[in-house]
Amino acid sequence: MIDKLNSIFTFQQKALSIREVQQAVLASNIANADTPGYQSRAIDFNHQLKQVIHHNMINKKSRSLTITNKSHIERQGTYLTFFDLKYRVPYQTAMDGNTVDMDIERSHLLDNTLKYQADLTFINNHIKNMQSVLQQG
Repeated sequence: MIDKLNSIFTFQQKALSIREVQQAVLASNIANADTPGYQSRAIDFNHQLKQVIHHNMINKKSRSLTITNKSHIERQGTYLTFFDLKYRVPYQTAMDGNTVDMDIERSHLLDNTLKYQADLTFINNHIKNMQSVLQQG
């Protein structure tokens, strides 16, 4: 039973990690909407989830950085280097070469946010159900 619970939470943790990276990519696209020549990026969630499950990549470090001075800041954060960032095919490119379509980016951002919240709700409900079972004996 513990193995089953562990696998459920491990899967959800991996899915949330990918959604977190996806959120960062979408935020970067929106932040660069006025940057000349910026190319909109995207992550294929389903493909990445399969890759992460198959290779167990979430638990690995993305890159090790050599700290040569005690005042250097240690790298922390997401594992962007393990994710296949694709260029999004634009419907229309701006005159300056920018491919960010704010309507599409906002739509994807909202969709990703809702799915992230749904994943969290699933996890919370699963924990509440386990607590209820344990309390009732």
